[in-house]
Amino acid sequence: MKLFVKNMVCNRCVMVVNQVLKQLEINPLSIKLGEVDIDKDLSDDELNVLRDKLEEVGFELLDDRKQQLVEKVKNLLIGQIHGSEDIVMKINFSAFLQEALRIDYSYLSALFSQTEGITIEQFVILQRIERAKELLIYNEFTLSEIAYKLGYSSVQHLSTQFKKVTGLTPSHFKSIKAYRRSPLDGL
Repeated sequence: MKLFVKNMVCNRCVMVVNQVLKQLEINPLSIKLGEVDIDKDLSDDELNVLRDKLEEVGFELLDDRKQQLVEKVKNLLIGQIHGSEDIVMKINFSAFLQEALRIDYSYLSALFSQTEGITIEQFVILQRIERAKELLIYNEFTLSEIAYKLGYSSVQHLSTQFKKVTGLTPSHFKSIKAYRRSPLDGL
């Protein structure tokens, strides 16, 4: 049985969902961002208990196919943007999504906008800015290196989007001590 779980955005989320499943004596065959394969079909009562336990720790069991598809889109994008330290994002996200999901991008885009209230492009921008914040906080890379890693055409392009989203320049953000980061499932 395949389950779809909303708000699974990182490896720690996978660990927490795994712990909930183990606590309920449900054996996962595999767990990845937003998806869980288990070894048996669950009864309605078991699904309700699982739903309640997941909600207690900030997750949501998705029943609707459209919601499941939107969650897959979000998890694929988060995985690309936040997934690796070494990745350089020279990527066409629309082509990536279309290929990964085997669904026409215009349909994905319309469904995503309808469900989330923002476009896929806006979601990607929010994720890239959140990743930029993380890299700025770690102070391991220059702004030029961060812009390159995140696939921006220039430091100016990154700076413009950063200020538009956060209200701060990257330099000012880096200089203040009270960093304002957002949880990925809140974007």
